[in-house]
Amino acid sequence: MNKITIIGSGSVGSTIAYTLTIKALATEIVMIDINKKKAMGEALDIYQGTAFSSPCNIIAGDYEDAKDSDIVIITSGMARKPGQSRLDLAQVNVDIFKSIIPNITKYAPNAIYVIVSNPVDILTYTLCKCSDIPESHIIGSGTMLDTARLRARLAEYYSINQNNVHAYVLGEHGDSSFVPWSLANISNIHVNDIEKSILSHSNEFPKLDYDEVEEYVRKSGAKVIESKGATFYAVAISVCRICEQLLHGRDVTMAISSMMHGEYGIDDVCLSTLNLVGREGIKSKVMLPLTDEEVKKLQYSADCLKNIIKQIKI
Repeated sequence: MNKITIIGSGSVGSTIAYTLTIKALATEIVMIDINKKKAMGEALDIYQGTAFSSPCNIIAGDYEDAKDSDIVIITSGMARKPGQSRLDLAQVNVDIFKSIIPNITKYAPNAIYVIVSNPVDILTYTLCKCSDIPESHIIGSGTMLDTARLRARLAEYYSINQNNVHAYVLGEHGDSSFVPWSLANISNIHVNDIEKSILSHSNEFPKLDYDEVEEYVRKSGAKVIESKGATFYAVAISVCRICEQLLHGRDVTMAISSMMHGEYGIDDVCLSTLNLVGREGIKSKVMLPLTDEEVKKLQYSADCLKNIIKQIKI
């Protein structure tokens, strides 16, 4: 029996609920939204399809219905508009977030919290500072989505399955994120060497352009928003990947946002590094062998987030 509460029934929240149902990750889903009619409609629409999928009870409820949740996913907040950065949303979504925290933590104090709303690193930090939830139970979706975009792009370069691509995006879920290229590999072969390692002469690969790939990752969200108004499919799959490991999997490493306590010389800020995650939440940081330049990029990303924190009221 796995119970998951989702706060926010907009495009992201409802798509997460749908994906959780299709992947059979929950036996009970509670959808909470200030617009109760919208939450009810989304819950009913998904529930009516469960006759042809795994059984799952999906309801629209209030905060008290979140009692005994294993996971609480928070997607509430103002959506990012075309041309607007994630950090432009900071103060308004922090205020919304702070109004939610005491209501949900009252009824689900033992749940693991997965923060999806943007700016995700700032809001993850807000939950750490404004609640009694243990930091090990506070996970920002962080650069999970960015990492998925990176792997998808590298898979395109080499016409290979995404599952063979092992690379991460670290730092802020935003403009100061970066790829630690020193660790990027395809089937244990560094991306710089993969072309000469594939012996078939029928393969002709374009030259790997680090800057192009990182630009692709950073701008993908804005491009999707410009094209269709919002991003929700890829983020839903990324969030469900986190939930899957929290509920069923053995411990796994993921690039998620969490509070830093001196790792890489970074303290008192949330951003994405590699973490070991399991049924009890965050088990440990995994210290990657980053180059000196990559450590500096991570520290720069932390400084960017700290500058925002200084400018807003948490």
